Amino acid sequence: MKRFLNFTVVYFFISTFGQSADIPDLIPKSINKKTGYIDQKGNVIIEPQYHIAMFFAEDCNLLNSPKENLRQFGSADFATVEKNQISYRIDRKGKRVYRYKKEDLGKCVSPYESPKYKAFVMNGFYGLVSKGSVDYKNYKDFEIYPQYQMLYVLDGNIEDPMIIAVRENKFGIINKKNQIVIPFEYEDIKTNLSWKTASLFQVSKNGRDYFYVDKNNQAY
Repeated sequence: MKRFLNFTVVYFFISTFGQSADIPDLIPKSINKKTGYIDQKGNVIIEPQYHIAMFFAEDCNLLNSPKENLRQFGSADFATVEKNQISYRIDRKGKRVYRYKKEDLGKCVSPYESPKYKAFVMNGFYGLVSKGSVDYKNYKDFEIYPQYQMLYVLDGNIEDPMIIAVRENKFGIINKKNQIVIPFEYEDIKTNLSWKTASLFQVSKNGRDYFYVDKNNQAY
């Protein structure tokens, strides 16, 4: 029995080595203007065929559907995709299991969480504050004194948010301590929910083609 348990532990270590637990095992990937899904190693798991492909995540409208038998498709085991202007939920093998209908959708009831930190503009530059009112002359009133062309606080961890910043016309990611998380080397970083949903940032080096990077700037 002891030998079997040791083997199980070793097998688990090998099977998960090199994978990040922080990000999803299936990641949307656009190839030739169509989107499918890859794994963390870059292998195509679901062939690109969709105009829109979102992360595998909950859909609160379906979770609260008036039709009880459809609520299962609102779980994080499924993803929302769109093809030919028709939206579906697919499973992790790429099978379409549900086609969206307006009458099937309920209301989202998640409470709104007000952000603790927000961008503040002074003399044309952006900084970061956590107070409602700021004394311009008091550096201590600022978490980050205004010095950027743009700041945008991403949804996610309210106490320790990730922040899109622009410096010298390049996009990067900083934290509330003004430490660089993602270097300023991108033409654009989208202000979407990819960080909150999947711990990934959607970036572009030419302003047209987008891909994902994690907090270590590893591309997917």
